Amino acid sequence: MDIFNIWQLWCIAGVVFFIIEMFTPVLFFFNLALACFVAAVSAACGLEPVVQIIIFAVFSVIFLIWLRPVLVKYKKKPANETVDVYAGKIAKVIKTVTKDGGRIFVFDEEWPAVCVNQDDVFNEGDSVKIVKTENMLMYVEGKNAG
Repeated sequence: MDIFNIWQLWCIAGVVFFIIEMFTPVLFFFNLALACFVAAVSAACGLEPVVQIIIFAVFSVIFLIWLRPVLVKYKKKPANETVDVYAGKIAKVIKTVTKDGGRIFVFDEEWPAVCVNQDDVFNEGDSVKIVKTENMLMYVEGKNAG
């Protein structure tokens, strides 16, 4: 008597690929996991192991070519949108901001900031305009600039 049916082994392989995907940011193993689950369905339907492997290979390629670009595009989009809402907003300086750094306060949150113009210095209490954000760092200029 077998401990596992073949379809269960495909499911286990799919879960293993999902776990690997959680530790790697490449969205490669996710596609293999989905292909494993398609192969598990084929195994549950009683298809031969050779056919299951072919189905796994075909769906792996299909998911990598068709689904991966869609997932990569979707994955990158929210990260940019969450910080871009700050561009153009007015913030209050809570620690002097220079070209080397400082801290600002906007939307009840504290953020690291640097000046866009190398010669600018903004002291505590000054209001500044957020020009752009990059890697969780706010680039600021004078409130009345630009």
